[in-house]
Formats: sequence, structure tokens, C-alpha cells
Amino acid sequence: MTKKTFLRLDSPVQYIKGIGPKRSRYFEKVGVTTVDDLIHLVARRYVDHSTVSKIADIRINDQATVIGKAQLVEARRTRKHMSLVNVVLRDETGSVVLKWFNRPDLKNKFKRGDWLLVSGKVSFYRRQQFVNPLYELIGEEEISQKKRGSVFPIYPLTEGLSIWDIRRAVRIALDECLGDVAETLPESVIAKNHLAPLKRALQSLHFPVSLEEADAARKRLVYDEFFFFELILARRKAKLQCKAGIAFRDNGELTKRFRESLPFTLTQGQTQAVEKIVTDMARPKPMNRLLQGDVGSGKTVVALYAILVAIENGYQAVLMAPTEILAEQHYIVLHEMLQSVGVTPYLFTGSTKGKERTEVIDMIASGTAKLILGTHALIEEDITFKNLGLAVVDEQHRFGVMQRAALVNKGVNPDFLVLSATPIPRTLALTLYGDLDISIIKEKPPKRGEVITKIVKEKDKKATFSFIRDILAQGRQAFVICPIIEKSEKLELKSVQEVTKEITDAFPNFSVGVIHGRLNTKERMHIMNEYRLGKIEILVATTVVEVGVDIPNATIMLIEHPERFGLAQLHQLRGRIGRGAQESYCFLVLNRYVQPETYERIKFFERNNDGFALAQKDIRLRGPGEVLGKRQHGLPDIRVGDLEYDRELLFQARDDAFELIKTDPNISRPENEVIKAHLRNLADRAELLRIG
Repeated sequence: MTKKTFLRLDSPVQYIKGIGPKRSRYFEKVGVTTVDDLIHLVARRYVDHSTVSKIADIRINDQATVIGKAQLVEARRTRKHMSLVNVVLRDETGSVVLKWFNRPDLKNKFKRGDWLLVSGKVSFYRRQQFVNPLYELIGEEEISQKKRGSVFPIYPLTEGLSIWDIRRAVRIALDECLGDVAETLPESVIAKNHLAPLKRALQSLHFPVSLEEADAARKRLVYDEFFFFELILARRKAKLQCKAGIAFRDNGELTKRFRESLPFTLTQGQTQAVEKIVTDMARPKPMNRLLQGDVGSGKTVVALYAILVAIENGYQAVLMAPTEILAEQHYIVLHEMLQSVGVTPYLFTGSTKGKERTEVIDMIASGTAKLILGTHALIEEDITFKNLGLAVVDEQHRFGVMQRAALVNKGVNPDFLVLSATPIPRTLALTLYGDLDISIIKEKPPKRGEVITKIVKEKDKKATFSFIRDILAQGRQAFVICPIIEKSEKLELKSVQEVTKEITDAFPNFSVGVIHGRLNTKERMHIMNEYRLGKIEILVATTVVEVGVDIPNATIMLIEHPERFGLAQLHQLRGRIGRGAQESYCFLVLNRYVQPETYERIKFFERNNDGFALAQKDIRLRGPGEVLGKRQHGLPDIRVGDLEYDRELLFQARDDAFELIKTDPNISRPENEVIKAHLRNLADRAELLRIG
């Protein structure tokens, strides 16, 4: 007698009949490790069988969907040396040609006899055709599968995993486990927002009878994600507001002398940010503020003003950066800026060793060190502050919530200021950083030169080098950015080693320096100082120079393999130039073929200098987790919701979450027990819940 396997929501997906350990690896590649993951898997889109056309019925310029069997598959190169994949697709009424240009990855994707679902615009060249259409490889059994309605989901797939594999597994999972799914929202919230009950939504997600039902199922899952994301933020903010903090006064000589020593006037955005921060610091509650601004907008000066307010009130201040090189750059810049006011910054990173480490730790503990700059090394157990009053975190999305909390816990409810150079619209910022008050610096300091960005193909590099030589001959400097340090057999990418030789050979009359993360602190600081002084004219680097490097004389940046970087990271890199009055140039070198969507992304970057527009585009392309560091954020995942497409639902979920915490701070009312139970289930993934 065969032993029956009883599935639970937390059962590994391998225990679903027909999967097993080997096939479960395919499911893991699309984010499915448990039964619960599977029943929450959202389709990329849905196909309504009623809209699938017979091939004989399609017309030129129609947007059409057809299903057929591949009769002929060939791959070749055109006269213009483009790769071309041709497929002749036939159904019972006729045939049509499918063409994919510049898609060498499809060369071995199709074979004769494969069934394909194809969508795109019908065109004509000798005969009807689809050019670069969307496609799905489907099983023959899926074509007639209409028992549960005419709509079926197109899931994210990977090699070795078909839509039919997923549908079959989902059916088993729902049959055995749907009854175990617990509702996560009270009836009042469901009714108010016209949401489907969770069990019905999960059933409709996979087997909808109409596109409207599929949309309603997705809406329910999106609302859940947003609501619990915002609820944790609302809970954290409410608890922070109950704590007693330090009431700082801003009437000392330090801040006055600092402002007088600046060789420029603060912009309106900087002035407003300073006023908000000073007001926050004067309150007897801990400040918890996000200062957001585009690259080069002058956030550091604003943070420095807040630091001096804390110091002149007799407290210590700390600035924590995500990398040693950024901490080192802060140290160099702040050391110079603070000389006129008599404040000495101290640097403490993982590279601070031996006697120097002991001395700095002692000065922090005694209060002799008033301003400490460093990395996460500052949160180690043996670091004790005498009276920490202000904690500043730069590039905050790179730190986990536990790291940020550990820094704050070095003091007794110190004020907290976080800096971010990933600009996003205020409404979105309020939603994603709902536990923080927000200041945004929109404009950059005046008299900054324009930055011109240009895509360059490898074959045009000689002309680009000639242009760069002319600029360097005028006394300017250049950055050259590489994605990796050493040549890799697995990655066909230009390394720092290779590019340094190429640049040295191409620019024999100019001094070339190299910087990357494997150099020690003294080596990095020496190289950056030489570059700052103009002794190094071309600096070949990895992304260690992504943030914090301010060299007004650098007006050239050349980025190898820009396709390897997200838009936000490219914008950060480009932000290293254009800091002086001169015109600057950013060259994006494409060394090889890239996918059309990748090229369009790089083209968008070439056309846009607006950090807000680039961040929004990056969020749409890569998701908020990749751009804003949400995976370290200590919050539930946002896997279904789209921050742009679903923004109205996001705002509604935020309002509902904050209103609930306002009326039921401890989530203790009987009607909210389902919410509390789901929060417990999220606790492992939500560091914020434990901190709160």
C-alpha cells in the first residue's frame, strides 16, 4: 500500500506529487520553494482563449495572438551580419513566419514539432510574419485545457519547467492545502476596499474564469503586500514617537563659524533641509529623518550642519558609510571643511588596526573624539560612546535594519539622520520610508557644468580616446570604470587589469592610477589624494568610486560594460563628474551585443540626467528591492505589486495601515487578531518587527 503524503503550506515543493528533489530545483529558479510559495505564484500575464486567432484570420497591422506547431526552424546570419532565427508556425488553417533579429540566444530554443503561443504585430514581407514577437513554448495538452474557463496564466518559466508543470502542481497544492490558508485581513478591511477573500483570490489567481477575476485576485495579493509593509512602518514610527530624546539648541558659535567659512551660499533646498533638521533636533523626541537628494545636490553639507549642532551641545556625532572608501572620502572632505571651526574628525573602519584602533576606541569612550566617521565596524561590541547624540547613516539603503538599529543603540535615543542619493518622488518616498520624516533637496548648486552622455561602440573607441586626449591636455582629469578587477574565464568582461594596460598604452603622456576594493586603506587614500591633487590624470577604478568622491576637475568618465549596472548605479557613477563649472562627458562603451531591452535601458540613461526620472525607471525595471535595498530593509517582500502601476492601491494600503495603528496601537482588538497572527508569520523576514 502506497503511503499517502500529506502536504502542508510550509512543505517543500518537492513533496508535491510529480515533482521530487530533482524537479524542485526548477521551481526554485522561479522563486518557489514551498507549497505556500507555489499557490502565491503570480502569472506574468493571462491569455484569453477567446482572443486567440486562427492564422488564416490574422491581418496586416493587427495585434494578434496565435497558437501553432513549429514546422521549420532555422538560424542564420543576414547580409548585414545580424543573427536571424526563423520559425514557420502552422495551425489547422494556415501558416505564418516568425522572425527574431539579433536574438542569438534563441538559436537552440525551438525545434520542429514544438507548440508555441505567439503574440505581436502582424507585418508583411513576401508573406505574413511576426517580427520579434512575444512567445511561450506550451504543451499540446494546454491548448484544449478549458475545463476551468477560457483564461489561463502564463507563469515565469525556466529551462526544464513548462506552464503545464506549474498548473498541474498548483492544482494539487490547491486541492490539498487551500483549506489551510488563513485569512489575513478583517472583514471590514476587505469590504471597504472591495477585495476578494484570500482563499477565493488564490483559486482565481490560477484558474480564473475571466480576465476581470484574474485582476481581482491580483489586486488582493498586492493589497496584502502593501498593507503589511506599511503596517510595520506605522508600528515602528508610533513606538519611536513615544521615546524621550535630546532637545538640542542651535545658537552656538560652531554652526555660525561653519556657515561663514563656506565658500558658497547654500541652495534653497539645502537651507530648507537645515531648518527642518534643526527644528527636529530642538524637540525632546528623537529625530528620525531621511535627507534625500540627487547626486551632487549637497547633502553632506546639510548633514555636517546637524553634526555641529550636536557637538556644540556637548554630544558626540557619528557618520556611518557602507564602504571604507566612502568613509575615507568623507574623512578627507570633512577634515578640510572643519579646520576653520576647530573640529577634528576621527576615522574608524575594519582596516583600523593595532595601536591606532586602541587609541581611537579610547577617545570614543572618553568623549575626546567628538566626530567619528566609519563603516559598520563602529557597531562592534567593544565600541562604546560617552554620549552619542546624533547618528548619521549615508547611503542608508545599503545597510540592514539591524545594523542601523545597532548604531542608534550606541546612544540613549540619539537623533537619527539617514542620507540617500537614490531620489524617488516624494509620494513614493513617504510610502516606502513611512517611518521617517523626509526632506528632499531638488536642485544642485549653481554654476555646475552640463554633463553630456554618449553611447560608444567598441569600433568607435579610437575617436573617443582622441577626444579625451584633447580634454586631458586642457588640464582636466578622467575616470575609467570597470565591472571587475581581474580577468574572468566565466565572464566576458573587461577587467581593471586589462583596461589599465589599454589606457596606459593609449595615453602614454598622461599619468594613470588604479583603485579598487582589494587595496588597503593607506593605498586607497594615497591614490585618491594623488588624484585629488591632479598628480594622477586618469583613474581606472571599479565601482568603489560610486559615491562620495568629489573631484571638480574631473570632467570625463568612461564606463566599460554599462549593461552590467542598473540605472541608479550608473547615475551614481556619472555623478562623480560635472561637479565643476566645465562641461563634462560620460561615455558608455558597449563592447558586444546586448538584448534590445538592455540597449533601450542604456539609451534611456543617455537621454536623462534627472535622478528622479532614472530612479523611477529603475524601480519599474528591476523592482524596489534591487534599487532601494529593500531586501536588507527588514520588511516583507513586495513581489507582486508594482510601485508605479499600483500606486493608488499602495497609498490606500498606507492610509489603512497608519489609521489602524492610530486606533489600535498594539493590534489587540479581537477583529484585528487575524492581522496580528499574520504579522507573527512575517516576523522571521521582517527585522523591523523585532526591533519595534
